[in-house]
Amino acid sequence: MSDAILAGGARTPVEQETPRLRIEPTDDRVIATLDRPDRRNAIDQAMVDELHALCALLEEQPRTLIVTGTDGIFAAGADIAELRERTGDDARRGINAAVFDRIRHLPMPVIAAVDGFALGGGAELAYAADIRIGTPRARFGNPEPGLGIIAAAGASWRLPEIVGHARASALLLTGRVIDADEALAWGLVSSVHEPDDLLAAAHAIADRIAANSARATVLTKRALRAPRAAHPAIDGELQAELFDSVDKRRRMTAFLERKKP
Repeated sequence: MSDAILAGGARTPVEQETPRLRIEPTDDRVIATLDRPDRRNAIDQAMVDELHALCALLEEQPRTLIVTGTDGIFAAGADIAELRERTGDDARRGINAAVFDRIRHLPMPVIAAVDGFALGGGAELAYAADIRIGTPRARFGNPEPGLGIIAAAGASWRLPEIVGHARASALLLTGRVIDADEALAWGLVSSVHEPDDLLAAAHAIADRIAANSARATVLTKRALRAPRAAHPAIDGELQAELFDSVDKRRRMTAFLERKKP
């Protein structure tokens, strides 16, 4: 097992006061950088709390979210020192699962820009995104069984949806870590970029999203999240709202006028 997922340790008083996320908001997007480089961006309770606060902001003011990490690491896992002390009651609370699910259900798209390790809880954070891109250094895996636990913050249901049941089983049951080439071949990431170009690539995706109707984007994400049994009825209901919108008429009129000889 890579020692990257073993990042962790008790927090000092100074560390407790240090923000775990570096937030850069703009009008149409927010960049959230996991900023705990001394612990390889391990996800602890303080980071979970800051992610909840970020979600509250984006639920109230929907914008595309770009999540990335510092120092060539996305997130090396959950904080093992905290996990070691958690009990069965803590497991039932779903501490990480709850915040990752909240991220998955944000109104606007979430882009995970992954450089380096995305392991354990870090991988599950990436799985919660709508779009994942990476660098040649990206590594994904869920080595939790080696620590005597399961990947219980989304991997067991999100990973099969992304890469298929057989591939997800191969990763989750063995704890194997895959590299960027395999992640790209499996569709776990949609593209691979050099580290210096990663954020620019994420912003290019966000630019394309921003050029579209925000409401249509929100409803497209809602349709994508809906269970198969809800289709096609939900598509008709969502489309009905958009068909009656001013924005739809404005955009289609502009398209038709550009096409006039």
